[in-house]
Amino acid sequence: MSHRLFGTLLGLVLLTGSQSSCSDDSSHDEFAAALLAELVAANTAPSGGNDMRPAVALLVRHLKDAGFSDDDIFAQGQSEKLQNLVVRLRSKSPAQKPLLLMAHMDVVEALAEDWNYEPFRLTEDDGYYYGRGSIDNKAGVAILIANLIRLKEEGFEPDRDLIVMLTADEESTGDATKWLLKEHRDLVDAEFALNTDGGPLLLVDGKPAALMLQTSEKIYASFTLEAADPGGHSSRPQRDSAISRLARALVDLEAYEFPIDLNETTVAFFKSWSLVAPIDAPLFEQVLSDRPDAEQLDKLLDESYYNAIARTTCVATQLSGGHAENALPQTARAVVNCRYLPQSDLSTVLGVLQDISSPYGVTVTSIRPPTPSPPSPLTPDIVDPISTLARSLWPDIAIIPEMSTGATDGAFVRNAGIPVYTVSAIANDPNDLRAHGQDERIGVQAFRDSNEYWYLLMREFASQPE
Repeated sequence: MSHRLFGTLLGLVLLTGSQSSCSDDSSHDEFAAALLAELVAANTAPSGGNDMRPAVALLVRHLKDAGFSDDDIFAQGQSEKLQNLVVRLRSKSPAQKPLLLMAHMDVVEALAEDWNYEPFRLTEDDGYYYGRGSIDNKAGVAILIANLIRLKEEGFEPDRDLIVMLTADEESTGDATKWLLKEHRDLVDAEFALNTDGGPLLLVDGKPAALMLQTSEKIYASFTLEAADPGGHSSRPQRDSAISRLARALVDLEAYEFPIDLNETTVAFFKSWSLVAPIDAPLFEQVLSDRPDAEQLDKLLDESYYNAIARTTCVATQLSGGHAENALPQTARAVVNCRYLPQSDLSTVLGVLQDISSPYGVTVTSIRPPTPSPPSPLTPDIVDPISTLARSLWPDIAIIPEMSTGATDGAFVRNAGIPVYTVSAIANDPNDLRAHGQDERIGVQAFRDSNEYWYLLMREFASQPE
């Protein structure tokens, strides 16, 4: 078993400067890995004050060492700590609109006492890099910056501007991305965007089986359900109470099934996913059928991932009520989190919640306005190069379009009219996903392969067809 920290490698990279990133293929990987080590050590979690400035500073230093000017670099945010970084590799003769390349610098919290490794120090052990953000999403940051520097130092002349956008609060509000799009649209405007925050290369029995291409996301929307009552002394209970009325509404909500509603991406997903999970093919046939068998389709509810892709979902996530042990409750509240389909809308979801809740005298209020995010079309000019390059590195893999059941900064970029295609190309075992979890890690070879894939992808989309 190998086990070492990245201090030695990092020191060598800093001493040799930008030349370390362009002498041969192995040095490209070493530079990207050392950059990842620096980024993991820059604690951008809440325990680090949600402060992006150290991460931005180290990236700017590397970029300037590689020859990027102040005019190419924008480091600013809506607050002092929440800095974003936007850097542009300019085309001398642009023949196409710019390409936007995305990653985020912030990470979720990691408690050292829960880990077997120091969470904010990159550690190589037994073929993996361990550390918070190693896969979500500082690997993406390191890969984009390392390859932008590589292209710069190679003298590559793109036929369009390449714009790297690194954001500050994807793991929370996404306000950093919204701020950039509103206040500095000219800096990030592009024909389309490629996002590193998702789209893994799935391993089946340890072998590459499918590259997930994320082209859409469900829309995040939370609601407060509230029941009110005058209350009174607990020694004289009434026929009904605020808590019991809210509880009945929540039970009915749990039993409600939103209708199956597929879009271009999810139709392609269910048609292709049987290559990865052939045992579930009969269920996919029912999902895709115009006249599904109700009993067979009911099995979808036992498969949370498939169910979330096929329909809107709502679930109670927080609950509170009452003000004293010996008093009837005057209020009872629940937070219900919904992830609705991009082809649906807020009014439809709100209407369902109100229909369920109103018979019990329970009110429904939207907590904050959601950000609609239309699916990105499966355009051959974009999908084909992504697929062809992937198969050149991993022959015979399937390319499977995916709608994320979660959320990324891509939702805000799509909302602004820029199509987004998310493809990290990082090999991962779907049964051992550690993003946001204990001992987060990325395979050493998976990191190297993704680094090479993105280098080829950036060149491909910035080169005129021969």
